[in-house]
Amino acid sequence: MRRRELLLLLTGMMGARAVWAQQKGMPVIGYLGSTSLDPEAPFLASFRHGLSETGYVEGQNVVIEYRWAEGKYDRLPALAADLVGRNVDVIVTFGGVAAAQAAKSVTSTTPIVFETGVDPVEKGLVASFARPGGNLTGVAILTAELMPKRLELLSELVPQVKEIALLVNPNNPTAERMTEAVQEAARTKRLELHILKASSRDEFETAFASLAQLQAGALLVGNDPFFFNRRDQLVALAARYAVPAMYEWREFVAAGGLASYGTSVASIYRQAGVYVGRVLAGTKPADLPIEQPTKFELVINLRTAKALGIEIPASLLARADEVIE
Repeated sequence: MRRRELLLLLTGMMGARAVWAQQKGMPVIGYLGSTSLDPEAPFLASFRHGLSETGYVEGQNVVIEYRWAEGKYDRLPALAADLVGRNVDVIVTFGGVAAAQAAKSVTSTTPIVFETGVDPVEKGLVASFARPGGNLTGVAILTAELMPKRLELLSELVPQVKEIALLVNPNNPTAERMTEAVQEAARTKRLELHILKASSRDEFETAFASLAQLQAGALLVGNDPFFFNRRDQLVALAARYAVPAMYEWREFVAAGGLASYGTSVASIYRQAGVYVGRVLAGTKPADLPIEQPTKFELVINLRTAKALGIEIPASLLARADEVIE
């Protein structure tokens, strides 16, 4: 069976499941993901845990309809529209602002719980953090604001390096702001910054191959759901080209990356699950303030540092929340 025919068959089966659930009086959650199932699977457990805290268990008293864009952001509006067409009770979006914007663009009535790495007020998703208004609420990480801190930490890891590269996905709506924030931080620290762009797995190879030509001695990996989806490939390329790299999430470091600074992905998914459960129980999104993480963790991989010939400063090790040996 060809891929297109298989997708049509699966879509029909999922739609039938939603109809069956609604006939049984069970609520249906529309899950809109920017990436794909495999890299998201470990965090779905956290989302389901959050749901269970409010009394909802998938397969028992709630059904979840999953839609995956597989890193292709232009698919998101059609996938969101499909969920609205299935008359789901609430839509939850993961994988950045693009998914949230896609859901917002197709409905002003279906409740939406989002996860985003940017300011949702600035992007027009909600009216304010305290009183979102409308049909949206969610969790805002404000990851772009953490990029200068990651640059600072990377500079501490390799103080001798004066030229650093930033890898961004040009298809990400936050790429420009992220770049501007890092450029300003680099000027302050008198570092030369090179901008590398990649929006597909093949472009990763080209981007890393250009590091030596640019004489960039370290790499700052931008925030992007597609990058997170391809974290094993990015970490492997950093090892092959022997470039010290700083990432957003701990999962990169667990896969062999040098260091990361950010919040817990699992906690974000759990909180989104709690909010979805509260919406299903009758709370309006407008009455649920935007959640923001308050804890950020520095994670360092000593094995990777040794392989790169880097001696981590004792002061930095003392500040690390987790050291992988």
